[in-house]
Amino acid sequence: MTTIKRIVDLIKLSIKGEEQDYTKGSIRIAIILLAIPMILELSLESVFALVDIFFVSKLGQNAIATVGLTESVITLIYSVAIGLSTAATAIVARRIGEKNPEDAAHAGAQTLIICVFITAFISVSGVLFAPNILSLMGANAEVVSEGAIFTRIMFGGSLGIMLLFLINGIFRGAGDAAIAMRSLWVASIINIILCPVFIHFFGLKGAAIATVIGRSTGVVYQCYRLFNGKGILKFTRKHFTMDFEVIKSIVNIGWPATFQFIIASGSWIALTRLVAETSGAAASAGYQIAIRNLVFFILPAWGLSNAAATLVGQNLGANQPERARQSANLTALYNVVFMSFVTILFLVFASPIINFFTHDEAIVSYGVKSLRIFGSGFIFYGIAMVMTQSLNGAGDTRVPTIINFVCFWVFQIPFAYFLSKGLDMKATGAFIATPVAETIIAIVSLYYFRKGKWMSLKV
Repeated sequence: MTTIKRIVDLIKLSIKGEEQDYTKGSIRIAIILLAIPMILELSLESVFALVDIFFVSKLGQNAIATVGLTESVITLIYSVAIGLSTAATAIVARRIGEKNPEDAAHAGAQTLIICVFITAFISVSGVLFAPNILSLMGANAEVVSEGAIFTRIMFGGSLGIMLLFLINGIFRGAGDAAIAMRSLWVASIINIILCPVFIHFFGLKGAAIATVIGRSTGVVYQCYRLFNGKGILKFTRKHFTMDFEVIKSIVNIGWPATFQFIIASGSWIALTRLVAETSGAAASAGYQIAIRNLVFFILPAWGLSNAAATLVGQNLGANQPERARQSANLTALYNVVFMSFVTILFLVFASPIINFFTHDEAIVSYGVKSLRIFGSGFIFYGIAMVMTQSLNGAGDTRVPTIINFVCFWVFQIPFAYFLSKGLDMKATGAFIATPVAETIIAIVSLYYFRKGKWMSLKV
């Protein structure tokens, strides 16, 4: 009973979010305290992704295809947000490790300034060129006609997406994982409540409206905690005075990180288009349902990886590189154990999982096949995520970017096209290319992490 009580107490402490010094004491406890809220944060986000596609799937193939094609492009926005978030996490974590929360808040505020300027361009472009975006992704005329309004709303509300993920990166760098969890919970719960209601009254565009409202509400909560909260960071007006030296540091870390995720997103877009182009709407719909289920389990694993990034950054700031290395290795081990269970789940229960969302035989067939193929590489996904996020947390964003470029654009996309068109495997070829590329990324990123050059990097 004593062990169970200790575990329960740790879970309560992690969710409560009391200020902790992650540069001292047990590494295992530090991982648990950071990882639990980070996993819970992203778990509800993944629940929303499934709820969203569940209700959208009731609107038919065109609706599923529209959401999938739009979100594959919207992922580019996520890439910019995650890139800036990565820079914010790395710099804020270093300053917190150095016991300098004032400079940490200042760096976080500068990332918000950069975010607003970038988002203005993205939003205007998306609203103006929504039909062109869908056409470029391979959508037929009917999908473009029905889905353009959904795409416009999603791009128009992109500031909420950007800020939600960026500010959570700031909280994570500071070790305030519980606040990051609550903000995404607020956003996701509102999404889950509004999604079926708005889809009922407004159709497909209702899903977009619900998403924008949910995301924006989460941002309001984040801003309240930043400006009025009692956490490690508290922003004031003076922090928003433009500091070009700090902005330069953020950009130097952030642009490779942004490009890193744009590369991954671009590869996903290419594969999404390839599936639609070679096998039609049913394959595209099955692929999108499988991807949502993939994301459902990837996001909790990503939460563990974010814990590694925070621990690496803070311990390097405290001049404890060996503790940073040990933190990353132990987190990777935990991720492998988790992903092993997911692999078994996808291989054994792929059919009932896909049938939960649709009973269209053609869609189910493609969904089951892709889910099983994706599942075969889950252990390697887990290793790759922790290793690349650990490098990112150290501020070494260039190495993961190069790895992504070579493995995704130089290898995965040509390999997928070779299998799909050269060997006439069609959608199956695109499915197979995903776990193969992720396995290579895991091996290469583990090699570079063990070389240890990141341990001496100055941020």
